[in-house]
Amino acid sequence: MKKAAMAFLCFLIIVLPSQAFAQRKVPILIYHSIDEFKGKGSRELYVTPKNFENQMIYLREHGYTLLTFERWQDINKINKPIFITFDDGYKNNLHAFEIFQKLKKPHFQPTGTFFVISDFIGRSNRLSKSDLKMLADTGIISIQSHSATHPDLTKLNRYDYELRESKDKIQKITGKSVIALAYPYGITDKKVIDETKKSYLFGLTTTPGPFYQKGSKDELYLLPRIYIKYSTTIGEFAKLIEGE
Repeated sequence: MKKAAMAFLCFLIIVLPSQAFAQRKVPILIYHSIDEFKGKGSRELYVTPKNFENQMIYLREHGYTLLTFERWQDINKINKPIFITFDDGYKNNLHAFEIFQKLKKPHFQPTGTFFVISDFIGRSNRLSKSDLKMLADTGIISIQSHSATHPDLTKLNRYDYELRESKDKIQKITGKSVIALAYPYGITDKKVIDETKKSYLFGLTTTPGPFYQKGSKDELYLLPRIYIKYSTTIGEFAKLIEGE
């Protein structure tokens, strides 16, 4: 009996924590343009609306919960958390918003995060102030910062304009808090992280792979992301997020 009790205790100590740890894997996907590729720019930075819709249907059918960074604390409360992010603030990201609305069900409330370059707001191919305000007001899209002008932050000496003023500008437009920064080109270093901490709660890179919560120093300012590309098939999509 004592041996059985000891074996059960070892199971509780070793197996259950490892299972709980495994559940803390959080995919953070990165998209750019949601549109048909028309020959301008890099093809792989596009995902067609149809492919994007199929990918979101996969998430719905496989029990994923889409989160924004305002709900980061929920990653430990739900079974399959995932973040859908979009960089650069392209006008065609409205296609993603429309698909989210289309796929919404009582058990599936799709949300996403648009990281916008504040000085590019209102350009012909970028989201306008009215677009951003409308999106933020729906509660479906969180609007966050991708800096003011999209420089390599590691090469700067001053950060106020790129980090603090871009945040302030976006907040004035949306009326919502800006708490996350996607580093331009995904590049960061210790100095950039230290500056980012002054204004943001999260910093996102383009280091490939899912996030694993380990409690390590600065892990929330080194968040990895999984690129979803024009050529990504639905089978590859499943493998990227499931880790198979």
